[in-house]
Parts: sequence; C-alpha cells; structure tokens
Amino acid sequence: MSSSRGILLIIGAISLFVIMGSMVKAADRIPAGEAVFFRAFCALPVIVAWLAARGDLGAGLHVESWRSHALRGIAGSIAMGLGFVGLKLLPLPEVTAIRFATPILTVIFAALILSEKVRLIRLSAVLVGLIGVMIVMWPRLQFQGGDLAMLGALVTLGSAGLAALSQVFIKAMAGSERTTAIVFWFSLTASCLSLLTLPFGWVVPLGHEWTLLIGAGLLGGLGQILLTSSYRFADASVLAPFTYVSMIWALLIGYFIFDEVPTAPMLLGAALVISAGVAIVLRERQLGLRRTAERKVAGQG
Repeated sequence: MSSSRGILLIIGAISLFVIMGSMVKAADRIPAGEAVFFRAFCALPVIVAWLAARGDLGAGLHVESWRSHALRGIAGSIAMGLGFVGLKLLPLPEVTAIRFATPILTVIFAALILSEKVRLIRLSAVLVGLIGVMIVMWPRLQFQGGDLAMLGALVTLGSAGLAALSQVFIKAMAGSERTTAIVFWFSLTASCLSLLTLPFGWVVPLGHEWTLLIGAGLLGGLGQILLTSSYRFADASVLAPFTYVSMIWALLIGYFIFDEVPTAPMLLGAALVISAGVAIVLRERQLGLRRTAERKVAGQG
C-alpha cells in the first residue's frame, strides 16, 4: 500500500514539473536567467511552509558541508538555466527526450567521480541510451530547424549533463545531508545565482507572464515536496521508471498547447533512452537486493 502511495506521489511530482516547464516555455519573452529566479525564489515559501508544518524547520535546514551544497547548487542552477533556454528553442517533447540522458550520464559521472563500478549490463544500457540521445539530436545537428534549433539541442544536452553531475553530488551528500536541506539550499542558491544574469536583459513581466512565472515557481516547489515525500513510501528503484510519465505529458501538452508534432527520430530515440534508463534502474535494484542479502548473511555469520 505504501509503495502505491509513493508511485502516486512521484507521478504527481513529475506531472507538475512538466506543467512547470510548459509555463516557462509559454513565457517565451522572459530570459532564461529571469525564469530561473522565479522558479527558484517562488518555490522557497512553499518549501518553508512544508517544513514548518512538519515541525522540521530547524533540523530540516541544518548543513554539514557548505561546500557540497555550493557545488550541487551551482551545477543544478546552470542545468536549470540551460534547460529553460532549450525549452525556448525546441519542442517540449524533444527537450524532454534529450533530458532523459540525465540518468544515463549519472552512471558515467558516478564511475568517474565516485569510483562506482560499472559492469557489462549497465555499460550496455549506457551505450544504448547515448545512441538514443544522438538519434533525437541528429536532425538538429544537421541544421534542420536552423542554427537556433541546433543550439537548443546542444544546451539541452548540456543541461542533462550538469543535472547528472548534480545528481552525483547529491549521491555523495546522501550520508551526511538531509534531503530537505538539499532542496531548500538549492532553491536559495539558484535564486541568488540567477541574479547574476540581471545585466543581460531582464524584462518586466506582463500580466499573464507574472501568472506563468509565479505559477511555475509554486508548482516547482510543490513538485519537489511530492518528489521528496515519494521516497518515504517506496524505494528509488521502484519509483524511477515512473519518471518517464513525463514523456506522455510532454507529447500531449506539446501537441495540444504548442502545436508540436513529434517526429519519428524523436520517438525512436526517446524509446531507446527510456529503455536504457529502465534497464539501469532494474540493474540497480538487482544489485541493491544482492547487497542486502550479503549483509544479512554476513550478520548471521
């Protein structure tokens, strides 16, 4: 029963994140740095209210390593900014498909930075996933859609790479930092860093743009809370495959709201990336079960 609750929570979180991205995309006149500010700053009251309601405000914001939070905050903030640039230059489903490279690249960075072992099954899944990403991006690299579309594909891939790096930093922090603190201090860091883009052409939002930007921040904060809460009811390996529901939402919103028709290469590439991601998740789950069994045997011995 608890796993079902966790699955419902993560589906809700992912759905909110896609709607949030759609709102940022709809506010296409707003520079990406300014959009990052609204997304991060407007999420802070939601997060603080949630922690206060739980009676966890003090302990929930405690920090063991400011350096770790700074590294995660910088990588995550730039990833968000590049992702918002991509949203303004490419169709929503295409951005979503390229961003699916994040868990694939996380495996690579974890091996390089955390010295995690990557054996044949996960390595094969990584290669398949990278092929899928290249299939999605290839038409843009051939200048189909123009220079801006190619730039959009490259910055979106950069966003996925930095998001993967951010995930590795979070992995490294998992033993010492609370998830609530990671969420709060990231939002605060992103709010502050986004202000560095002020000299590069921020604009005063119009009436409907205020609604889109503030709404994106509130939904982002609520989505983060649902995402964090989901892991209280189910293991990450159980929940991870459900993050791919974002592609369904992206296809529907892209088609009905932005008149974006998915292409065959995008669908094929996305299918390969999703398959690779699921394979990695299942392998992680298998390894986790094996490590648990080994610890039990060692304990009995």
